[in-house]
Amino acid sequence: MKNVLVVDASPIFSEFLKDKFSEEKIEVTFIQDKLDSIPKMISMLPDLVILDINETDNAAFLLDYLQKIKADPNASRIPLIATGPVMERKEIALFAKFGIHKYFIKPIKFDFFFDSIGTILRTAFSMDTTPCVLDIHCNGNIIFIEIAQGLNREKLSLLRYKLSEMIEKTGLDAPKVVIMMTNLDLTFVDGLNIELLLNNILANHKIQNKNVKILSFSTFTKELIDGHPEYAGIEVVTDISHVLNSLVDSSSTAHVSDLITDRILTNNDTEAGGAIEMRFSTDTNAPSRSEQLAEGVDPYLKHIAIVDDDSVVLDLLASTFRAKRFHVDTFNNGVVFLEAVTEKKYDLIVLDIMMPGLSGIDTLMKLKELPEFPVIFIYSQAMKKELIIKSLSMGAKQYFVKPQKPEVILNKAVEMFIAPAKK
Repeated sequence: MKNVLVVDASPIFSEFLKDKFSEEKIEVTFIQDKLDSIPKMISMLPDLVILDINETDNAAFLLDYLQKIKADPNASRIPLIATGPVMERKEIALFAKFGIHKYFIKPIKFDFFFDSIGTILRTAFSMDTTPCVLDIHCNGNIIFIEIAQGLNREKLSLLRYKLSEMIEKTGLDAPKVVIMMTNLDLTFVDGLNIELLLNNILANHKIQNKNVKILSFSTFTKELIDGHPEYAGIEVVTDISHVLNSLVDSSSTAHVSDLITDRILTNNDTEAGGAIEMRFSTDTNAPSRSEQLAEGVDPYLKHIAIVDDDSVVLDLLASTFRAKRFHVDTFNNGVVFLEAVTEKKYDLIVLDIMMPGLSGIDTLMKLKELPEFPVIFIYSQAMKKELIIKSLSMGAKQYFVKPQKPEVILNKAVEMFIAPAKK
């Protein structure tokens, strides 16, 4: 049996590695002190050492530690992999001279991480390759989990540890959890993965069933939860206004505008860091045309309408989408846009709310009269709770609060286009 020695890893990181190595029938030993790890290496002679470097470890100490390993003829032959904070390239290159095969910057992309370990151990790790975007972020006492494209068992397993890491970091005592899966068309085939998702969330003793809400249009998800006593209290809803109202009314720590911004967007910078990365190295935010074609999405065939009275916003968004070869039409008011939309079908409309003359809300009402309601992204400075809820309740897919980087909206659009192509 292969054996691995893990040095100085945090409790959460250690727990994750223990479970993963156990699945692969690999024996793992943990030791918390770097200096004590050297005699352990010599006596144990593991097939691999994983060294977790902390921000408190200074360079002089690390170099002395690595020199001691290199000086021993037995320990020096053991492959080393290191994880740690961002370092300068010259420092990482120096580590390589002391036998460190790979250096993984935290948060770690674990598909690449285990692929490297598998190469060293000559063991193929079983990894679920189902396309999946899973983002997790926190605002006040509410944790948002957004899942798109599919349910990947590797990411669902990682979620348990990421939640623990986040709750420990933020000091939450009774967190509320919102799981957003409106882009997933789930059936009985996904039953085991839905159970894995919920079990990993509820594994944290601070998360109570009554504080978990799922936003999903899947009738199967509701039927599965209603049929499992252990999930009693978890609510599955399809009405975004119901979720937003209940969360805003019950949250004393989150400002409405901040809460809505984080409800719509992905990770915010305050949640960056830690050891666990929910995105894999194979994930891409904005695929190239060849990658999109492989997913069944041809940007040359997608038509985007951008409606905004701000010429700067129009130019920025249009150039961003056109750079990825999307067809883009721009409109500086709702009246001109509504005339065009009767003659041309758009795959996505990016719409401002606060416009002179015909407002974004009025434009939305007119769009609902069309035989086929288009996909709408709201991009506006309007931050009143009533306007946001009304927009989403009227069928808008996403609500972005200005200003945002144009790439954020582009990435959400690409993600949306890819998701149905996989069904």
